[in-house]
Amino acid sequence: MTKIRKPLAKYRRVVVKIGSALLVDRMDGLKTAWLDALCTDLAMLRAGGTEVLVVSSGAIALGRSVLKVLAGTLKLEESQAAAAVGQIALARAWSESLSSHGVVAGQILLTLGDTEERRRYLNARATISQLLKLGSVPIINENDTVATTEIRYGDNDRLAARVATMTGADLLVLLSDIDGLYTAPPHLDPDARFLETVDAITPEIEAMAGGAASELSRGGMRTKIDAGKIATGAGCAMIIASGKVERPLLAIGQGARSSWFAPSGSPVTARKTWIAGKLQPAGRLEIDAGAERALMAGKSLLPAGVRSVSGFFSRGDTISIVGVAGREIARGLAGYDADEARLIVGRKSAEIAAILGYVGRAAMVHRDDLVMTGAPKTRDEEKDAVDA
Repeated sequence: MTKIRKPLAKYRRVVVKIGSALLVDRMDGLKTAWLDALCTDLAMLRAGGTEVLVVSSGAIALGRSVLKVLAGTLKLEESQAAAAVGQIALARAWSESLSSHGVVAGQILLTLGDTEERRRYLNARATISQLLKLGSVPIINENDTVATTEIRYGDNDRLAARVATMTGADLLVLLSDIDGLYTAPPHLDPDARFLETVDAITPEIEAMAGGAASELSRGGMRTKIDAGKIATGAGCAMIIASGKVERPLLAIGQGARSSWFAPSGSPVTARKTWIAGKLQPAGRLEIDAGAERALMAGKSLLPAGVRSVSGFFSRGDTISIVGVAGREIARGLAGYDADEARLIVGRKSAEIAAILGYVGRAAMVHRDDLVMTGAPKTRDEEKDAVDA
């Protein structure tokens, strides 16, 4: 079935990535008027019921401007110092601009490890989820003050794609200094053809990617295609559009040129397929009949419904959930380490803090991290099995 491009307001959760060159002028610093106009777009999306996250480049570029370090390639320690200064200015600018629309900004600084190591991934996702629940707009950037060449994303296109998949977003918008994907770099080839829709990222599509077009931006079309593979593979659509206009999101909605990359499925389906497909679960939870009914109704697995815990697993590992008939009915990501899970088996969620000494999660496995892999046997099935 051919996927159809939807208006931005029809998406449930949108991640918007801002390139450095859009946000920072090498001589004049932060482009305040442009930022204010973009925040008007973000506020309009939120007012329509769409949750919005922003991945904002610009900390190093802004720090260079503030520190008057305008020319040449920075050494690692100089780049980290520029980021430390620029991040403060950048966060303040986002906060002030969004607050003029009655929107609270929240700052999240991520490293490569925060999205690749499962425990830190879950912690980051939980924080972002809570910010969205409270009506805030998370402003996310790579933590350039501690990142090094060997352990970094190196561009915010791929980081934005990871954030989109982490949070279950259904659209990623990459605002850049180019209005979409061409068959060849348009500044080099006047015959380059614009692609409005990309149904799948094939080797031919990858071959069309060019390099970086601005000294303020580490990412080029190559990183955008890489981001597209991450996002669309997890069921998230992606748009590459120009951010050079004053209100770029409004412009997209009004038909401005942009390239739309179709998702391969739905974010929830893609993620849960990954959970269900884990070859060897790290542990096993046996649950009672009440918990079975709750899971079948789409609810989370609470400690009170767990009868026993087996295996050695850490929070975030995939575990098997076994029903009263003794067969697996679901798989999910553990909300607790195995040792902690054993301590709270059969207990009410309100007792967790007293038992563990800290306020943990109410669920042993949250419904967002759980996929049904089989239905419990009926009494007739059990009788048939005995008769056989």
